[in-house]
Amino acid sequence: MAAKHEEEHFKSSDLVTDIVIGMSDGLTVPFALAAGLSGAVDNTAIIITAGLAEIAAGAIAMGLGGYLAGRTEVDHYNSEKRREEYEVEHLPEVEKQEVRDVFAEMGLSKETQDLIADEMAKDKEKWVDFMMKYELGLDEPNPKRARNSAFNIGLSYVVGGLVPLTPYFLTKTPAEGLKWSAVITVVCLFVFGFFKAKVTGQKPWAGAVKVAVIGSIAAAAAFFIAKAIS
Repeated sequence: MAAKHEEEHFKSSDLVTDIVIGMSDGLTVPFALAAGLSGAVDNTAIIITAGLAEIAAGAIAMGLGGYLAGRTEVDHYNSEKRREEYEVEHLPEVEKQEVRDVFAEMGLSKETQDLIADEMAKDKEKWVDFMMKYELGLDEPNPKRARNSAFNIGLSYVVGGLVPLTPYFLTKTPAEGLKWSAVITVVCLFVFGFFKAKVTGQKPWAGAVKVAVIGSIAAAAAFFIAKAIS
């Protein structure tokens, strides 16, 4: 008996995508800001205030970006669907030929192409759905996608941003806060990079190192530039 084959393809969900977007910037930008301020001021209260302000502004900006992207996706789909509905209604022969073209690319015979096109033309709603998916390559987006994306990205940014900022609440000097912030944030960047690479089909360890190095370089650059200027 042949062994049962189980396919293990991972399809990144909208939620995972939003978390990756929010956490990527949330961990990196506030970390770099706090590191830069640590090289310029000697008061943790200033760093905490500036950090919280940046997290709030960043979460709003990122969330708004996610909302606009989601809204654009929905609007684009609806616009293309209206166009397909018009063409099915007023240019049916043209649309039937496009159905034949789709199946011709799959290697089906001319007779089979004609049969499928004629059958599909009997149900205009399913016909339009077919054209949207197989001619235009568009899947119908979740109508709540824009709102959900804004919330998910914004919240992920806040969670990520609090990671490098939290040590400053618990230490007395910026130098001490930076030390613990660097250790905790680099570890989180490494773990985040590992899972990000894993779910996107890349090499997990290489992805982990890349994300941790990029975040560290950004923070180090901010620190030394601020130190030099101050």
